Amino acid sequence: MNDISELPILEAGLRHRERLAVTPFHTVPEVDDAWPGFRDMPPVFATAMMIGFIEQTCIEALRPYLTDQQRTVGTHVDVSHVAPTPVGMSVTADVELVAVDERSLLFKVCCCDEAGLIGEGTHRRAIIDLNRFTRRLADKAAQAS
Repeated sequence: MNDISELPILEAGLRHRERLAVTPFHTVPEVDDAWPGFRDMPPVFATAMMIGFIEQTCIEALRPYLTDQQRTVGTHVDVSHVAPTPVGMSVTADVELVAVDERSLLFKVCCCDEAGLIGEGTHRRAIIDLNRFTRRLADKAAQAS
């Protein structure tokens, strides 16, 4: 169990990098069968996948700083996608924590493939208590029934 007193201090300046090999699964036509407009698009790294990869990179960066009952959730994304990446190339996500405001965390993010920049911007995450979040989610689901 990660006790809060055992954790390193989370502060601006934290950096993390992840690498992803782009496969057909990561391309626009494969995003979701329920969205037929994507099916006839070029097989390039999907913006949705790039955003997910950025989120995953932030999650991994934060993991050592959270207790076992904490997680982070994405709350805002402001990212450009400026160049296509074909299947077979690798994408690198670089994230830097630039601001910590209690439970709100702001990251500067950048994605590149072997040819250069493909996307950049900011991503905000919030630290949550997993049990409280799960209870709120269950309450919301019950209201919809």
